[in-house]
Amino acid sequence: MRGMRARAGTALLAFGAIALSPASAQTSPDPAPLIPLEAFAALPFIEAPQLSPDGTRIAARIAIHGKQRLAIVPLADKSKAVSIDPAEQDLNDWRWVNDQWLLARIGRKQSITSIDYYVTRTISISADGKQIIPLVVDPMGQSGADVLWIAHDGSPHAVIAMQRGLPGELGFWPEVRDFDVSTGRSKMVVHSTETVFNWYADGAGVVRYGIGYTGLDRALRALYRNQPTAGCRVIERAQGVGASLDNRPVLFLPEPDKALAFHDDADGFSTLYPLDLKTMTRGAPLYSVPGYDVDGILIDRERSQMIGVRYTDTYQHISWTDPTLAAIQADFDKAVGNRHAEVVSWSHDRSQLLVKVANASTPGSYYLYAPKEGVLHFYAQINGRFAGKQLASVKTITYKARDGLEIHAVLTLPSGRPAKDLPLILMPHGGPFARDDESWDWWAQFLANRGYAVLQPNYRGSSGYGTKFTDLSKGQWGLAMQDDLTDAVAWATHEGIADAKRVCIVGGSYGGYAALRAAQRDKGVYRCAVSFAGVSDMPGMIRYDNRFLSGKSTEDYFRERAPDLAAVSPANFAADFSIPVLLMHGDDDTTVPVKQSRLMVSRLKAAGKTYRYVEQPGGDHHLSSEADRVQFLKELETFLKQYNPA
Repeated sequence: MRGMRARAGTALLAFGAIALSPASAQTSPDPAPLIPLEAFAALPFIEAPQLSPDGTRIAARIAIHGKQRLAIVPLADKSKAVSIDPAEQDLNDWRWVNDQWLLARIGRKQSITSIDYYVTRTISISADGKQIIPLVVDPMGQSGADVLWIAHDGSPHAVIAMQRGLPGELGFWPEVRDFDVSTGRSKMVVHSTETVFNWYADGAGVVRYGIGYTGLDRALRALYRNQPTAGCRVIERAQGVGASLDNRPVLFLPEPDKALAFHDDADGFSTLYPLDLKTMTRGAPLYSVPGYDVDGILIDRERSQMIGVRYTDTYQHISWTDPTLAAIQADFDKAVGNRHAEVVSWSHDRSQLLVKVANASTPGSYYLYAPKEGVLHFYAQINGRFAGKQLASVKTITYKARDGLEIHAVLTLPSGRPAKDLPLILMPHGGPFARDDESWDWWAQFLANRGYAVLQPNYRGSSGYGTKFTDLSKGQWGLAMQDDLTDAVAWATHEGIADAKRVCIVGGSYGGYAALRAAQRDKGVYRCAVSFAGVSDMPGMIRYDNRFLSGKSTEDYFRERAPDLAAVSPANFAADFSIPVLLMHGDDDTTVPVKQSRLMVSRLKAAGKTYRYVEQPGGDHHLSSEADRVQFLKELETFLKQYNPA
C-alpha cells in the first residue's frame, strides 16, 4: 500500500519483572508543582496492545518522535521489534490472524469527483514486518475494511466486506470476500445485494445476517440465513424517521438459529437477551446492570461463547462470566488498590494475559500475567513523564437540573488546594451520544494541574444511562441540554467549590458547539469559551453528511434534536456573543469539516467580537499528532491566563 513501510527497532519498549503491590493514596498540603504541558500532550507511548495467539508477540500502536506507528514486538527479544510507519494513512486498528500474520485497517481522506471521501483499506502484515500485502480487488470503492471474521484455527484467512464502486456505480453495495492474508488472493463469499450495506458472520466465518437501508423511505430490513448455502430471508423490518431494528445479534451461538442480542428492558436500559432467529423471540434476560446500559460483550471466538460483559457506572468494568477469568479479576482488584486492572488481551490458551492498570489520576501501565505463576510483570508505561508525579483527584457527583432530572458529572480537583472558590472549567463531552467517566483525561488533568476545578456533566442525551435519558435530548439541542450545563455551574458554585465569577467553558466537537452556544446564549455564566472542532452551523452539517449513505438518517437525527436547527446555530447569532472565544480546528477534519469554524470566525469578525482562531494544517478531529496537542494546550493555557486566570 502506498506510503506503508516497515522499520527495525531496538528500543521500543521498556521491560521489567516486578510484582505489583497495592497502590497507596498520595496526599500533600501544598499545591502540586506545575508539570510541563508537553507531558500532558504526549501521545500514549503504547496503545491498544494485542497478544499474538501463541503469546510470543505484542502488536500495538506506539509513539515515536510524536508520530503513531504500529509496532510488532517479540516478548523474548525486543531487539527484533519492528515498526510500521503508516505515513499518510491513519492506522485505525489491527488484529492478529494467526502467529505469522495480522490485519490492519488504514484510511485517509481522498478527493474523488471533487468530493472528499474517507477511504478505508485492509492490509495484512507478516509478524516479522517484512511483508505488507494490500487486501484489495479491482476496482475498489470507498470502504474496503469491514472485517467480519478472522480464522481461529491457525489458517491465514479473513472474511472482509468491501465496496467496488461509488454511489450510483455498480458494486456500491458491498460484497463479501474470503482472503488468504498471506497471499492477498480472495474468493467471493456473498455477492453485492441491493440496499444491504452491513454484513455479519458467525464464529465459523459464515455470513449469516445483513442489514438493508433505503434513505428515501427510511426503511430498514434484516436478512438472515441459517446455512452457508441457503438464501437470505427477511426476518425483521422497520420504517420511518428514527426507526431501528429491535434484535441485532451480537453473537451467533453454535446451536441452530440461536444468538445473543441487546434489547431495552422495561426500564429502557440496554440488556443482553438470548434470541431465537427462527421465531424472532427473546428469552429471559441474561445480563443487566441496574441504572446503566450494558456496553458490550467479550467473546471466546473459537467456541462462539460469551466470556464477559462490559458496562460503565462511574468507570468501565468487565464482569467475567468465565469462572477462571472472574477469579483472576478478583485477585487483581485486591492487588491494585484504588487503581483498576483490565485484561485487554490474552493468548490462545490463556496462559499469557496482558493487563492494563490505571485510573483517572494516572495514565497507567501494562503488565504481563501468567496465571500459573500468579505475578504481574511490568511491561510498559503509557506515559512515563508522570512517574512519581502527583496528579488531580477525580470523583463522580450528581446534581439536579432545573426540571428535577438527576445528572451525573465527573469532577476533577487540583491537588493540594482546598476545594473552595476555585476557578472552574465546565467541560462538556462530544458526541453528544457519549459520556465521561472516571478514566484518564489529559485535558482535565492538564487544567487541574494549572489550578482549575474541572466539571464534566453527562447531560441529557448522553449514552450509558438508558434510552429514556438519551431521548430527553430530542428537541433540546442548545436548549435544555444547554441548561444542564449552566445548572452544573450553579451546583459547583452553590457547593462552594467554584467561584461564580471565574468560570470558562471548554469543549471539542459537540462540546465545542456547546461552548459556542454558551458564548452566544448564556450571558453572565461564563467569562470565556473554547471550541475545538466545534459545530457552528447545524444545517451546514446536514448538507455535509448528506453526501454519505447514512446522510438521510443523520439528517433525521439532527432534525429530531431541535425544532429549528438554524435557531440553535451559533453562527447565525455572532452579534449576541458576549465573551471572548478561542476556536481551533484541523483542516483535515473529516468528522466536523473545518468550514464550520471558518464560518463562525467570519461572522465573529464581521460583528466585531473578541476571538482567536487557530487552524492546524493537516490536523484531524482527534488531535492525533503530538505537535497538534502541544499547540492546543499552549493556546488553551495562554487564552485562559488572559481571560480566566487561575
